[in-house]
Amino acid sequence: MENSKQMRKWLDDMNLSHPLVIAGPCSAETEEQVLKIAHELKDTDVNYFRSGIWKPRTRPGNFEGVGAIGLKWLQKVKEETGLKTATEVANKAHVDLALEHDIDLLWIGARSTVSPFIVQEIADALKGTDKIVLVKNPVNPDLSLWLGAVERLYSADIKKLGVIHRGFSTYEKTKYRNIPEWQLAIELQTKFPDLPIINDPSHITGNRDMIFDVSQTALDLNFDGLIIETHYDPDNAWSDAAQQVTPKSLIQIMKDLRIRKETDEEAEYNNNLSNLRAQIDILDNQLVDLLGKRMKVSDGIGALKKQKNVAVLQSNRWNAILGNMILEGEQRGLSEEFVLKMFKAIHQESINHQEKIINS
Repeated sequence: MENSKQMRKWLDDMNLSHPLVIAGPCSAETEEQVLKIAHELKDTDVNYFRSGIWKPRTRPGNFEGVGAIGLKWLQKVKEETGLKTATEVANKAHVDLALEHDIDLLWIGARSTVSPFIVQEIADALKGTDKIVLVKNPVNPDLSLWLGAVERLYSADIKKLGVIHRGFSTYEKTKYRNIPEWQLAIELQTKFPDLPIINDPSHITGNRDMIFDVSQTALDLNFDGLIIETHYDPDNAWSDAAQQVTPKSLIQIMKDLRIRKETDEEAEYNNNLSNLRAQIDILDNQLVDLLGKRMKVSDGIGALKKQKNVAVLQSNRWNAILGNMILEGEQRGLSEEFVLKMFKAIHQESINHQEKIINS
């Protein structure tokens, strides 16, 4: 994407004193509900009022949005509060209606991003628009697919582009609704530092009690903003009740978040250091998680060896692993001494696991 700095210009032109904030209900339910929430968010840090008009659901029968009538409610939001408006679009018909109702910001959802055909259809419908268009990451952790969607929009002469990081689906049970896979967002930032990136802690966590921590991590990683689902009565929301916060809670979250400011060289150093340390914390947690998974595999090997009465230590296998890991380490700038110490410790822990099973 040539001249990618153009993509950040729309954000710079806003001249914000804080990260971009997009907030509002997961779904527009009634005109009264939409307007009540919007008025509670008026005169806060919120820059765009979001609301789902069309809701792609995993299975039919669930609430799938009020449809086009909700766009008129968003128009009233802008008229009565002055807040700019935002909604998700999933096809050409959605785009045409959203543009007709002068929606200010459009985003492409995770389910749509997975399909190049859908993204291309939306890009063609938006060709040359001056609206802001954001692309949520695809459901699966596929950076190329995510960037491919952005490139299709950029090729359609849409310059006000950005992305939304909303986490990724996994079969494994974790504390997150969608695991953050922060390293993918970091890699995207590294490749395209001028592409604005917004964090979606609502869909990452699926739990309003975790919104603050994920939001803080995102800001520590230099994300440009947050999109947070907000409802005056979250427990009775028609969709995604558990992850929505009240306007009052959102205001408090924005007050409590530690937002870094660049004021001088010392501040810049501390900002960079905080960013790097946040990345280290994320990677360390991933290392521990991977080591835990490795030991579960070792437990399975121990059970199999016990069944067949096979010795724990297999010297040829161990020497082959060690040789391969030294070579792999060298390619990644790791010293042989470090690789030896690390894998000997891992191997010893694996032996301990297997011996425990064999001798039980």
